[in-house]
Order: sequence, then structure tokens, then C-alpha cells
Amino acid sequence: MINPSLGGAITNDAWITKNDVPDPEVLPDLPGYHVLIRPTSIKEKTKGGILLPEKARDDIAYLTTVGRVLKVGTLAYEDKAKFLAGAWCREGDYVCYQKLTGTKFVYKGVKLLLIFDDQVLMKISDPEDLDTTLVLGN
Repeated sequence: MINPSLGGAITNDAWITKNDVPDPEVLPDLPGYHVLIRPTSIKEKTKGGILLPEKARDDIAYLTTVGRVLKVGTLAYEDKAKFLAGAWCREGDYVCYQKLTGTKFVYKGVKLLLIFDDQVLMKISDPEDLDTTLVLGN
């Protein structure tokens, strides 16, 4: 897969902290409509146990835009006219977001992403359920 030029932007695969690094015990306060997300690690093998080659993992990492919600801002999902069905996600949920969405930063050694509440595209029960390998063909 050929990645488009992103200028000085950091790609998704470079913005994932390994799973063995725990979440920060104290998280920053989130005023407003923000959702704090920890991008998830890329799977290294298929559900059947086959190890994925490094090239496939790199491609999956580039395509992966899923993370775990660590914190929801004080005003997130409070606009009843916009969010008729209520909050789209809560702390602990796994969510998907667009590739170049949000502000990336490191907090206490963990790479995090800050997005607006309406930038959550969908909620999923398990990031392993997403199979981005289906779009890797040349």
C-alpha cells in the first residue's frame, strides 16, 4: 500500500503506545466537548493464529483508527438537539474515528488522542473484530 504524503503529520502506526504501558492514573481535565482516546495496538496474528508479516502489520497500522475512551469531557454529548439518542460512547468503550482526526499528544509517557464528541464514527465491542486486512489487496 502506498501511503499518501502527509507532510509533517504523524501516521497512526507511529501513534500507539504498547499495551504493556498502563494508562496514566490521573488523567487531564477535559473541559468542553472533547473525548480522550488511547489508540489501540495492532494485532500481530489473525484470529486463526497465523502471524502477520511486518508489511501487513504496517498497512493495518496505517488503516487502523480505533481506540479506547479514557475520559469524556464535561460538556461532551450534552447537546440534546445534536445527540438525540444520548452519548455515543462512555469511558472504557472502543470507538472508531477518522484517520487525521484530533490532536495527538503524550501524557505521562502514553500517546493519546483528543477528539470532539461528534468525531466518534462508531462504537465497537472489541477492536479485534475489525478486519482491516480486507482492504490490503494490490
